[in-house]
Amino acid sequence: MTLPLEQDMKFGWMTSMDSLESVRQTVKLADDIGMDSLWVGDHIAFAVPIMDPLLQLAQAAALSDRLTLGTSVYLLPLRHPTTVAKQVSTLDRLTEGRLIFGVGIGGEFPNEFAACGVPVKERGARLSEGMDVLRALWTGGKVSHQGKFFPFEDVMMRPKPVQAGGPPIWCGGRSEAALQRAGRKADGYISYVVTPDMYQSALATMAAAAEEAGRQVDRFGTAHLLFFRIDDSFEKSWDVATEHLSERYASDFRGPAKKYCALGKPEQVAETINRFREAGVRHIIIDSVSPPEERLEQVERFAREVKPLLV
Repeated sequence: MTLPLEQDMKFGWMTSMDSLESVRQTVKLADDIGMDSLWVGDHIAFAVPIMDPLLQLAQAAALSDRLTLGTSVYLLPLRHPTTVAKQVSTLDRLTEGRLIFGVGIGGEFPNEFAACGVPVKERGARLSEGMDVLRALWTGGKVSHQGKFFPFEDVMMRPKPVQAGGPPIWCGGRSEAALQRAGRKADGYISYVVTPDMYQSALATMAAAAEEAGRQVDRFGTAHLLFFRIDDSFEKSWDVATEHLSERYASDFRGPAKKYCALGKPEQVAETINRFREAGVRHIIIDSVSPPEERLEQVERFAREVKPLLV
């Protein structure tokens, strides 16, 4: 089988908003330049400061009645899925159904798992079971769950989300296990640090897993979180991206930056995006890997100089 992809391309912006003014400025710019969606990441403890994703999106939802809002990605294994189900259901109502719940396992920073009392080796199993708990509770009916980590009996969580069955759950990850989980359980896929060829291969793996599970998939979201930097040359943008990403991930990112980022002049960035579209991506989520004072300008340049060049 092949996964049913959307026809039109959509564009989102991955960002972080650490103050009320930042939320106002970010949402206004996203609306003004015609972005389709706004996304935030998630960590309990990270190499750089990071805000709680659901609280950021709740504030953003109050300032725009147009933007789709999403998590890319929420580390569900760090939390109990029942409390997350309540929070996300509430957020789906506050956004009037404009929410995509992207989830993943994390693991790059083991100390945040230790701080939450969660064994790192259980993160994949906890994510799989947690997704089942979310969907059960989002029905709004009285449900029970028999599982290894989160068993409960006769729980009714109301009000249920605006979106039928709850917001779509899109999975991240690059491992074989993550891709198979997405094929078996998810409503969509969000990648990062992959090439277009890797993305196309991932879709084939997910399609095979969906078929093996006997799923009837009517709609499957395909997204890619793309680090980008527009500059006078590839080399200049590569240097800036390397510096920024190495700080963010507390490791030498020079090799990965060259391989996975969209860098250089507008036409070079557009060429990379067009290759991802050919591979099956329908939601490009841009992340400006630049100094903080240049990030808004970079996003504006993307809208003005790159989008007109896209297929």
